[in-house]
Amino acid sequence: MGFSDILDEIGGFGRFQWIHVTLLSIPGLLMASQNLLNNFTAGIPGHHCTIPNITHTNDQNITVEPLGTDELLRAFIPFDKSSSKFTKCTRYVEPQWHLASVNITGTNITEPEVETCQDGWTYQRTEFISTIVSEWDLVCKLRPLKQMSQTIYMGGVLAGAIIFGGLSDKFGRRIVLVWSYFQLATLGTFTALAPSYLAYCVFRFLSGMAVSGIILNSVSLKVEWIPTKTRTVVGTLSSFFFTFGQMVLAGVAYSLKDWRKLHVAVCAPYFVFALYSW
Repeated sequence: MGFSDILDEIGGFGRFQWIHVTLLSIPGLLMASQNLLNNFTAGIPGHHCTIPNITHTNDQNITVEPLGTDELLRAFIPFDKSSSKFTKCTRYVEPQWHLASVNITGTNITEPEVETCQDGWTYQRTEFISTIVSEWDLVCKLRPLKQMSQTIYMGGVLAGAIIFGGLSDKFGRRIVLVWSYFQLATLGTFTALAPSYLAYCVFRFLSGMAVSGIILNSVSLKVEWIPTKTRTVVGTLSSFFFTFGQMVLAGVAYSLKDWRKLHVAVCAPYFVFALYSW
């Protein structure tokens, strides 16, 4: 007689299974956040080259204030007529004050000499208050590093599947699951304190490993403790936690708009999951 047959004999899917599956499924609400987190923490805000803090006095002795107004941007930042926006990676070598008071879309003035951003970038703070892109200027030539951070995280997921899969067979699924909860909670929270892009990638790699440990062991523990005939239903219901978790992430990201706070919000709850899993 197999174990699933014993479960059927003693009542099938009972109260223990309900509690067991529920407590294993709740962390799934934030598990989807880990895979999709990069969409928000590495969002690219609107940006342009930082304008030097200078004033200009014209022939009528009228001073133009050094503010980020549209007129001042015209004097410093080339206008891309194809996108109807200011360019993001170049600026004029010399300020073009004559452009500050003309309609850019209708002018045929030859474009002056341009250069790459020499003083960094200025970012809009409306959609995102802070992201890793604005934190470490992952724009223009460094833009591929934005995608690299997600690739490194997925590499951690792969490594975690290999390492934690073997450890689960050797030491048991529950102890490895508890450790994975703790690892994700600790290193995921530390990610919010990353002082550099390199440190951020290291923490994300280790967090990805923990994600694999959680997914593999939680699914296995669910399946092993429920009758065969109810596994399809349980698997479907468990998937709803992941789906709903994606909506939760969108709401949390919209509320916080800061990548450091967002990391803490989606990782710190795993301390609670690690405690009740004992």
